[in-house]
Amino acid sequence: MRSLFYAIAIGLVGAALLHIVIILSLPSFTGRDAYTRVQAFGEANRFFPLASEGNTLAPVNDDPAMKTAVCTFSVENGPIRLFADGEVPFWSLAVYDEASNEVFSMNDRTSVSGALDTLIATPIQLIAIRKAVPAELEQSILVEMRGEEGYAVLRTFVPTQSRQEAASAFLADASCEPLTADQ
Repeated sequence: MRSLFYAIAIGLVGAALLHIVIILSLPSFTGRDAYTRVQAFGEANRFFPLASEGNTLAPVNDDPAMKTAVCTFSVENGPIRLFADGEVPFWSLAVYDEASNEVFSMNDRTSVSGALDTLIATPIQLIAIRKAVPAELEQSILVEMRGEEGYAVLRTFVPTQSRQEAASAFLADASCEPLTADQ
């Protein structure tokens, strides 16, 4: 009788765990995970502002006090440099891998001089860069990306209507580009 009780208990716990795993992994099987949605939103290596209203496929900026832009990228052929500067009261950046795991995050308070200047690269690429850091990258924050693909989410705070234009300009001028030899 006692072994029957243990068998039933183990079966119930196993079934519950299996259901939880299936529910949590469902977005990656349906193509509706965050990376797939962001990737389909626009071309790579360019920040795209999110709309306040949207359809079911495109990501939506659902916070009226924030403006958000996203950029997909690949570090397969070289590092990616994220750069933005402007007169906004607050900004934040989050970098995610293709599984939507957060790789890195920062905001204007943790940046050098309040500007966004980040270089995303693979571990091998970072070793090469650290051997001889170019002058233009001396103030950049170097981020190690284990995978080759990911996306960045850049947000800025819009406390009043009068700050809308500055926030829009900040996101429009933000760059998400491959590092070139002349940078």
